[in-house]
Amino acid sequence: MTSDPATSNWLARLKSEWLLLLFAALAVVLALLDPQPAASHRRWLQIPTLAGLLGLLVAIQGIRDSGLVQHAAGALVARVHGLRSLGLLLVGATALLAMVLTNDVSLFLIVPLTLAIGAISNLPVARMAVLEALAVNAGSTLSPIGNPQNLLLWQHSGLPFLRFALAMLPAAAVMFTLVALCTLAWLPKGRVTLAPAQVDGHVVSAPLAAGSVVALVAMVLAMDHGHAVTAALSLVLAFALLARHSLARLDWLLLATFAAIFLGLGHFAELPLVQHGLDRLALGRPLALYAAGIAASQLISNVPATVLLLDHARDNVALAVAVNVGGFGLAIGSLANLIALRLARQPQDWRLFHRVSVPFLLACAPLVYLAWRWLG
Repeated sequence: MTSDPATSNWLARLKSEWLLLLFAALAVVLALLDPQPAASHRRWLQIPTLAGLLGLLVAIQGIRDSGLVQHAAGALVARVHGLRSLGLLLVGATALLAMVLTNDVSLFLIVPLTLAIGAISNLPVARMAVLEALAVNAGSTLSPIGNPQNLLLWQHSGLPFLRFALAMLPAAAVMFTLVALCTLAWLPKGRVTLAPAQVDGHVVSAPLAAGSVVALVAMVLAMDHGHAVTAALSLVLAFALLARHSLARLDWLLLATFAAIFLGLGHFAELPLVQHGLDRLALGRPLALYAAGIAASQLISNVPATVLLLDHARDNVALAVAVNVGGFGLAIGSLANLIALRLARQPQDWRLFHRVSVPFLLACAPLVYLAWRWLG
């Protein structure tokens, strides 16, 4: 009896999704060992966040399929001739957009552009994806709305927008300086070499491009005003009717992976044993809180780490600095890292990421602490 090829392909792809399988198993094991009401699981699932991710995926897939990204890539590489200059431009744009549009939106815009540039030039895409993951963590650190942990801590602290940003400035400045130096050191020194046959081969679908850009802006605004679920469902319906081919190419397993991470880590962070351990830590001391925020981020990612430590920390800014630094190091340290690697899909991307990000954390952590304590 022969198996269905479509089913075989789906199972083969699922086997490669080790992160999804790992956290799905964690969620199932914890649900069996520590049963909790359905309301807790709904809270851990973070449905508005998942809906926002879905809406962003739909809009960006439409932009990709319209040919707009490929057209922009050709226009950009025609004007920037050095690989390091191009790398710094992309890294700077990633960090700047993360300050204004949040870290995930920045990656959804810049990583597809980087892939398109790599398709028509000699830009090392795998290295750029790693650098952009570092840059988005650095850039989003400065802004109270740059990432979920900052938004939570800013609202919890009650500080004015500019005062919170100024408090984060020393940490963000050190981070971005290190990212820029890493970009200059890691990228080749040569010129951008174009593949002429690929530059002008993309036709832009104006209706799909315009509609997808509007959809992206609308999705960001809807997320900002607390209407992510309604907006995401509306986008899915609109694309199902008008651009079904884009909807079919969506990375649904990425959504499933984030759902499994939210469920597994959310449950883990609220285990009585974990909470009891936190009560025994001297988190009133700045260095202890700093170390705990970084360590927790490496284990359960920086957003759950923020939630875990929030009620035990006396200084919200200190916690914000710690968990933002904790976004470096292991890929799980920040969900933005997972998005960047997933969007890029380069050979041996996980190994390459950790070869750079772990030493980056080891260099960044003491420098940021010193800058924050002296200048903050």
